[in-house]
Amino acid sequence: MREERFDPPDWPVTVGCVSDTHIPGRARSLPRALLDGLAGADLILHAGDLVSADVLLELEALAPTLAVAGNVDPPELAERLGLAAVVGIDGWRVALVHGHLGRGANTPERALACVRRARPHVLVFGHSHRPLCGFKDGVLLLNPGSPTDSRLAPWPSYGLLVLPRPGPGARPHGEVVKLGDGDSAAPGLG
Repeated sequence: MREERFDPPDWPVTVGCVSDTHIPGRARSLPRALLDGLAGADLILHAGDLVSADVLLELEALAPTLAVAGNVDPPELAERLGLAAVVGIDGWRVALVHGHLGRGANTPERALACVRRARPHVLVFGHSHRPLCGFKDGVLLLNPGSPTDSRLAPWPSYGLLVLPRPGPGARPHGEVVKLGDGDSAAPGLG
């Protein structure tokens, strides 16, 4: 598992979360509403299935960007990005995987199984294209859905993660943002 570090410019830290962009298969480029929504983020995490490295260039123009590969990324991109990462943000540990590997009955369980040893506070994952935000076993799970291919989800989406200054009682906050109408929703774990 790749270890990364991000030194926050200030608190709270806003992290834009994206997955399953599938460019150019599902869209020619990232939607303008996504780019507008991520403007001002301190960091962007992409949970795989980029398909084209051009996605990274678009996101890096907005903020520092870290990504992992998904199951449909070409071998050269998978080799470059790896399949799992943990980002240290001061006292926070944010894990990033696609969600197609690991043992479990569903994507969230498989994703969590892949990173459990890393003891993350937050896990950002994708694969199912189904947005989800909620706590499981003390870890905030955030699947931002897909901004270009909502599949069985009700709408295209991305995620936002807000990390307060670490300390007693500090808790990460995540949300799923619908693309198009600006409304937010956070489908829970059950």
